[in-house]
Amino acid sequence: MKVETLQINSHRREELINITAAIEKFVRNAGLREGVVIIFVPHTTAAVTINENADPDVKHDIIHKLNSEFPQDDSYLHGEGNSDAHIKSSLIGASLQIIVTEGKLLLGTWQGIYFCEFDGPRSRNVYIKAIAC
Repeated sequence: MKVETLQINSHRREELINITAAIEKFVRNAGLREGVVIIFVPHTTAAVTINENADPDVKHDIIHKLNSEFPQDDSYLHGEGNSDAHIKSSLIGASLQIIVTEGKLLLGTWQGIYFCEFDGPRSRNVYIKAIAC
């Protein structure tokens, strides 16, 4: 199966955008019944993660804690002024692998998939690939 591109438009410098429905749609359209879906973010100031999908305060808390540990202005040497975004991206990670069984993502009851923007607003790409087993 070929790689699909999901385009994300962020609206703030830092934001967690729920992409679960888009990934579920990809799995349905790919006809994947059993396998793995790989999600990859090709940006050095963005990431992808799985976390709670029920309480929107969790997204706020994640960004708040990352900002308290890695503030935007902290005497970094990188000249673009976004070193904090690079650090956050490295810590969260650029890819996920999610098991698909009976045509459904094998996520926990409260889990959702989030694109993590750390240097927006921007137009970003997320690459998705299905691997059948």
